[in-house]
Amino acid sequence: MAKVISFSNQKGGVGKTTSCVNISAQIANKGKKVLMIDMDPQGNATSGLGLQKSKIKNTTYDVIIGRCDISEAIIKTRFKNLSVIPANIELAGAEIELQEIENLNFTQIALDSIKDDYDYIFIDCPPSLGMLTVKALSVSDGVVIPMQCEFYSLEGMSQLLNTVKKIKSLYNPGLQLVGILLTMYNGRLTLTGQVVAELKKYYADKLFKVPISRTVRISEAPGYGEPICYHDPYGKGSLEYAAVAKELMMRI
Repeated sequence: MAKVISFSNQKGGVGKTTSCVNISAQIANKGKKVLMIDMDPQGNATSGLGLQKSKIKNTTYDVIIGRCDISEAIIKTRFKNLSVIPANIELAGAEIELQEIENLNFTQIALDSIKDDYDYIFIDCPPSLGMLTVKALSVSDGVVIPMQCEFYSLEGMSQLLNTVKKIKSLYNPGLQLVGILLTMYNGRLTLTGQVVAELKKYYADKLFKVPISRTVRISEAPGYGEPICYHDPYGKGSLEYAAVAKELMMRI
């Protein structure tokens, strides 16, 4: 049965979607069957896998409101062992509708029907702590927090962890923090060293061993609709994400 892992951070621009896409692709490339669910109305994870949002019939939104069965929204990508449930801007309307739905387990029921078909299900959450993120975390086995090496990101960490604790106590007692992934890393900056030192004080056992460096190749890969392991398979970014993917599989 698949392990369900959400990628979440209420701060935008921290490499959350990039990490979800690239770790999904790396693990799929290792022979595991992977489903990525795009829960962000921006749909960047969808376009990052080369899908044209205007040509998609069923999306995450259609699954949430019950317009289609979850199996009808799954698209097999051109990448080995990797499928996706896409999203588009229509999903933004689901925030209001989710507040009107009393049964918080309806997405869990949908996931349970396909869990046996995959080894991992990764959910790309929106950059907020709204109902879509609450929904994703409430059906996840674990959460990965990508964060940039900046003090604003550090300040938001406690708020996010408090949300994780609340969801764990109210809806999902099995939810665990899989790890904190440092992104856009530049070891030459004094600020980077200060942020890493602060994180190690409180979350040393949760930090992934390999941070993700800021590279041009990682930034340009979504424009080609490819994960980094296909766009630049032997580059620094690809090797770093491969190391993180390997560590993630060992953690959960």
